[in-house]
Amino acid sequence: LVVQNIIDEGLAVMTRADDTRLGKAVVKADDEGADALVPLIEAKKIMQPFGDRSKVVIEPMLTDQWFVDAEKVVGPALDAVREGRTKIIPESGEKTYYHWLENIEPWCISRQLWWGHQIPVWYDNAGNPFCAPNPWEAVKKAIEFHRSRLPGVELFFSIKEDPKNIPELDQDKFDPSGIYIFDENTQIDFDPYDESVLRDSDGRERARPWGDAPNADHAYGTMLVRDPDVLDTWFSSGLWPIGTLGWPNWDESTSKYFPTDVLITGFDILFFWVARMMMMQLAVVDQIPFHTVYLHDLVRDEKGKKMSKTTGNVIDPLEIVDEYGADALRFTNAAMASIGGVLKLSKDRIAGYRNFGTKIWNASRFAEMNGVFEGYTPQAAAPEAKETVNRWIIGEVARARVATDAALTAYRFNDAALGLYAFVWGKVCDWYVEFAKPLLNSDDEAVLAETRATMGWVIDQSLLMLHPFMPFITEELWDGLAKRDKMLVHGDWPEYGEELIDAGADAEMNWVIALIEGIRSARAQMHVPAGLHVPLVVTGFTEDAKAAYARNEALIKKLARVDCLTEVDAFPKGCATLGVSGGSFGLPLADIIDVAEEKARLEKTIAKLAKEIKGLSGRVNNPKFVESAPEEVVEEARANLAEREDEEAKLKEALARLAEIG
Repeated sequence: LVVQNIIDEGLAVMTRADDTRLGKAVVKADDEGADALVPLIEAKKIMQPFGDRSKVVIEPMLTDQWFVDAEKVVGPALDAVREGRTKIIPESGEKTYYHWLENIEPWCISRQLWWGHQIPVWYDNAGNPFCAPNPWEAVKKAIEFHRSRLPGVELFFSIKEDPKNIPELDQDKFDPSGIYIFDENTQIDFDPYDESVLRDSDGRERARPWGDAPNADHAYGTMLVRDPDVLDTWFSSGLWPIGTLGWPNWDESTSKYFPTDVLITGFDILFFWVARMMMMQLAVVDQIPFHTVYLHDLVRDEKGKKMSKTTGNVIDPLEIVDEYGADALRFTNAAMASIGGVLKLSKDRIAGYRNFGTKIWNASRFAEMNGVFEGYTPQAAAPEAKETVNRWIIGEVARARVATDAALTAYRFNDAALGLYAFVWGKVCDWYVEFAKPLLNSDDEAVLAETRATMGWVIDQSLLMLHPFMPFITEELWDGLAKRDKMLVHGDWPEYGEELIDAGADAEMNWVIALIEGIRSARAQMHVPAGLHVPLVVTGFTEDAKAAYARNEALIKKLARVDCLTEVDAFPKGCATLGVSGGSFGLPLADIIDVAEEKARLEKTIAKLAKEIKGLSGRVNNPKFVESAPEEVVEEARANLAEREDEEAKLKEALARLAEIG
């Protein structure tokens, strides 16, 4: 059937019936009809393509198509990027952009589909095309064309068009006399020179002429029919920046939003969409559509493979949202969105960021249970604080705000997300909540009021900065914790900066954190029982460190599980040293752990790791493996090697500490 259609359209390649390429269908040269022309259907086996959906044979068929000579409009789009008026991030995208546009081919913009923007071209009976924005404009062009050919002859046209698609006529500019309108489904079967009203065979009126019917003796009539093809999707969407704002009938209320700002899209449609928007906006309105194009990678599976139903590695976002929440999925993607990086999506990472949301929720509820939001008045400015802990956390909020703004300005969305993650989870939910507990239990009303005000402000600022990354949970907490004048999505982005950092409080509390973390790390490496309180010794204790310890002694003892601190002239035998400023600190562990047993355990684990590292190094450093193995396999091997080398370094550090003990 397809072959017959091609033949009927006159599009088949023809040859003599005695052409030997016809195989069994060939006619002998001496037989009758040998010189007849027949379609050339070669008798040879070929790779036969079938449609994915229809499952029928796909046959090549030459048809008339509309093309854009893209080479004539590509110049300004190239210049805009070369001159820096439009920037593509990452820079590697510019190379792809230049390669495509510098080697551009004529662009076929017509498609034979059911849906789309119909080609704005009408044909008369002779096949003359008239390109126009609407039917009446097409008629105007047809009148001008035929008047030049038939001066003095009255013209009239019939239009096969849905009346809904025909705009109101401006009688002052265009006389519709002699124009007939037909519904798009009407069969056109009439004498174009008939002056009477057009009727069906049963006498019912089919259409009525606009104005007087033409004079049959001095008239020329033709029917205008619109091209049935539709525009290529990328041609239509190429006009998106202005089309969505009402162009060509836009006014100041919408045109003021053009040019737009930043386009964020996938790298795979840089040429299909981005380059065409650049070409078409510059050709139509002579302006760039956006000043920055940010290209992100495809979302792949945890091994870096492209998701495919066939492979079975598709992660359905709707299922993920049902299981982990939209915020967890959104934050995961943001945290992986490094410039030029690959987005490797795994359920483990999503689950981790769901836990992050739970952490924020619990910290907010902790504040609520401690009266932080009772009578709370939200404010943009930081509260006045005297307590060291409160002055420190206010500075940390300011530092996080500055870092987040810098990352967002540079389009480093992963740095912004991960920085906020470290700040909110580490500084706010872990350290500040613990440091603030004694203050919230204070009998001093001034200290209590200050800490409540500070904690409320800190949580508010955390929700504000997290909102672009986790909009749902932050909006819920914002609305539920206190009475607000407006929704969080309409909130003002904070403007304070590093002027809020108190150098003294910052140094003191960060020293306290470093000491606690050092003690915890040594305990973990030495396998000290978790609930056991151990002594701490120090030599060369500086006055600043001594004062900081005295002010925070209760916190340090509680959080590091330290029994007491003793100043000594020299460490006793069997001490694990800590790398903390302000003195030389040590944990006397010789009588607490079995050093020999710990050494044996670590040496055995290190030996096992060494074998794994040797094998992985051999693979990664083998050129044949790197060249022949799939990219994701090579990357996985490198990641495993780096992970094991890091683990080996930590174990060797622990072994060195044991060597100090004896």
